[in-house]
Amino acid sequence: MTQKTDNRDSRLIPILRDGIAVIQMIFFKECKDLVGRTHPDLDSTARTMLAGAITNEIFGSHNPDEKFQKFYDSHRGLIEQEMLSLRDNLPHMNTPLTGALRTLVLCDNQEGQDSSQILKQAERLGLLMMDQELPLPSVFMEMVRSLGAQHKLIIPPVEIDSCEEKNLLQ
Repeated sequence: MTQKTDNRDSRLIPILRDGIAVIQMIFFKECKDLVGRTHPDLDSTARTMLAGAITNEIFGSHNPDEKFQKFYDSHRGLIEQEMLSLRDNLPHMNTPLTGALRTLVLCDNQEGQDSSQILKQAERLGLLMMDQELPLPSVFMEMVRSLGAQHKLIIPPVEIDSCEEKNLLQ
């Protein structure tokens, strides 16, 4: 019985991480749009890099490439300022972010990593919805599919009736 649980867990974590990545992509897209509206003075590359730096900071993933590190170091104040305004500027992202960040920390914990500082930072920024419970994996993935479809990042599964299935197989 233990072997079966281990196999299910080993499949579940990568699936959840894929879902987290979808939320991260949606957040980046929303953040990039926001930065475009709030910083029209920045060129397109700088706006993209700013949105990427904010996204990486929220999700606790940093790009080690020298170009991105230099950008982060020289724009640290702006990045922090933008992060502090996310709660008010992207309120529709709080629910998906809360689910994704909690799921991320849970996945990391299952793999022996402590990333709880991600939740502490999100709480400090007002992005973590404290009254929202940790979603069940199926509920989290349903949210991911729905948002992914809305943002045209995922093509949702389509139910095929038995007649259509027979036609496809001929």
